[in-house]
Amino acid sequence: MWPALRLCAARTSLEPIGSVMLTRDRLGALILLAFSIGYGVMIYDIPLLPFQANQAFTARTLPQALAILGIVLSLVLLFKPLSDDDRKTNARWRDAMAHILRRVPGQTYPLGRVATLCVVMTIYGLSVRPAGFIVATSLFLICGMYILGERRHVLILATSIGVVLFFWTLMTQFLGVYIAPFPEFLGLGR
Repeated sequence: MWPALRLCAARTSLEPIGSVMLTRDRLGALILLAFSIGYGVMIYDIPLLPFQANQAFTARTLPQALAILGIVLSLVLLFKPLSDDDRKTNARWRDAMAHILRRVPGQTYPLGRVATLCVVMTIYGLSVRPAGFIVATSLFLICGMYILGERRHVLILATSIGVVLFFWTLMTQFLGVYIAPFPEFLGLGR
């Protein structure tokens, strides 16, 4: 009997079909399967030199093996039967996901912080060149710590400015990588 049919047959009348069919492992397997198929399709964009056309090992060989391995392993994980421990773990995972998606009284949604932090990271990525490394990274760390719940202003300023100056000094003075420290329009970056 196919594992998916066995799962449906083994399911109790109290648990919904979705809780049996889509578990954390199967969701990960579906994502891995989609990634592996996409990776396998993109392999053919790798150019080969004319003399490599009939070679046994080319620039495409290892990516093809990885794509095939990813597809096979994700299919194995996708059709693996569930044990009782897997069902209990899946139930705890669903409860945790429901808790994360629920609004916390007196606050916002927990995933709202994640979304806000992603927006701040995008703004940081776009502003690091025009604003300079020290200014942009300090503002990014200040905003990030504030979003994550830190409210001690002295700690936020000291930590963010200290970390930024340390990494800027490390990169420019010891590793020899030039990073513009200040905004371009000030002319202090050279």
